[in-house]
Amino acid sequence: MITRYDQSLTWVLRRQGLTLIVALATLLLTVLLYVLIPKGLFPTQDTGQLQARIETSQSVSYARMAELQQAAAKAILEDPDVATLSSFIGVDAANNTMLHTGRMLINLKRTRSSSQQETMDRLQRRAGAVAGVTMYLQPTQDLTIDAETGPTQFRVSLEGSDTATVALWANKLAQRMQELPTLRNIASDAGATGASAYISVDRDTASRVGVTTSAIDDALYSAFGQRIVSTIFTETNQYRVILEALPDPLMTAASLGSLPLKTGSGVTTPLASIATITEQPAPLQITRVAQYPATTLGFDTAPGVSLGKAVGEVKQAAKDIALPASVTLTFLGAAGAYQTSLSSQLWLILAAVICVYIVLGVLYESYIHPLTILSTLPSAGVGALLALIISGSDLGVIGIIGIILLIGIVKKNAIMMIDFAIDAERSEGKSPQEAIHQAALLRFRPILMTTLAALFAAVPLMLGWGEGAELRRPLGLAIFGGLIVSQVLTLFTTPVIYLAFDRMGQRFRRRGSV
Repeated sequence: MITRYDQSLTWVLRRQGLTLIVALATLLLTVLLYVLIPKGLFPTQDTGQLQARIETSQSVSYARMAELQQAAAKAILEDPDVATLSSFIGVDAANNTMLHTGRMLINLKRTRSSSQQETMDRLQRRAGAVAGVTMYLQPTQDLTIDAETGPTQFRVSLEGSDTATVALWANKLAQRMQELPTLRNIASDAGATGASAYISVDRDTASRVGVTTSAIDDALYSAFGQRIVSTIFTETNQYRVILEALPDPLMTAASLGSLPLKTGSGVTTPLASIATITEQPAPLQITRVAQYPATTLGFDTAPGVSLGKAVGEVKQAAKDIALPASVTLTFLGAAGAYQTSLSSQLWLILAAVICVYIVLGVLYESYIHPLTILSTLPSAGVGALLALIISGSDLGVIGIIGIILLIGIVKKNAIMMIDFAIDAERSEGKSPQEAIHQAALLRFRPILMTTLAALFAAVPLMLGWGEGAELRRPLGLAIFGGLIVSQVLTLFTTPVIYLAFDRMGQRFRRRGSV
């Protein structure tokens, strides 16, 4: 192998101009691939667990919501890929959603007949067969940065100075997003209203019969609130006694008028005798961001669509509907983190390269030789980006970590050759071409051994399967692809670039001496 490498290297050294063109083309190809590759944050994992959100009519009662939730759970459990599930409805500290929404945690079987996405689509169809039920699904992830959960994986917020304006443009944007094939499961909390009973008290009539406003408030709270009237103590526990009206007689807004009120004379009178009761829609929740009215739109990406493309589509949709300047669009959660990471990805890579250059400059006491070592990085970048593109992966945080690792792995090839060549020039008085040629041959075996060791270490990450393997796969792909391409190119381009920079340094030294 060393003999064949010697013959090939000799052929390359005779054609240094062509080799430099190849090295420059590699650098340009790296930049082009970085621009073209789909961008993302974290890959979607198959952890065997799904988070479901059930939504029904906004005016649904608790009892009816419980029936619909049970019917949806029964339909989901009939799927052959579902093992168990947990179901939650109601509003409390753990489930801070509205009453017409419920949550489920679905555990899938380890051996399944279809992929995670196919299972999710099938479960949505099963739940959709229950009248009045809409289900949103998203897989549980090992790494997440969302402080809040929603019906979809990604969210965007619209903020403005007026609630009606925000709701109007949120509905327009949601309608436009539904028309995009790259997005799906568009959800919005704009205009979420439910039936509400408004009681308008005739104060003159109430005053004549001796009913005060505080008495009306107390009667309503006693009938529908959580008034504690007693506590029953036992040996091991205590139970609070709550006062409430009989539920059946007061199920409608009209029957609310029969609620008895105590008058000044000691007799009772119905609420309808002193008040007018009307049923009107009222908002189920009022969302504010920094004291301004806001609403949230949720969306998922279509299969094979990267988060970067989806974010770009949402921005373009806002431009298409001419979103006014008074309404601010802000990406939340993972989509917002993607926005931040996208602006810092390139700076992170450049900062790593600059740090390496400074350390190598101090080590070799030269401004030129560190550039020779860093010239090996474009070939690694080409291999890593090509591996991600061919496998259908996007460039996210895990891929960037792989590229940062490649910077340390790949540059050692050039370090081993250049370190020996500089020493041969200084101690043995050899010419630069003789020194780098000998260095490449002597360092061929350790370069090959260390590269193969790192290459085989990346194979389990690249080909791994099981729960959560999608998170580790981009790391293995980036390292494997980067090492394959860089190993082939750097063994030939590094000696040529070393000689080119050496000639450049000699010209600068001559000009400085003159």
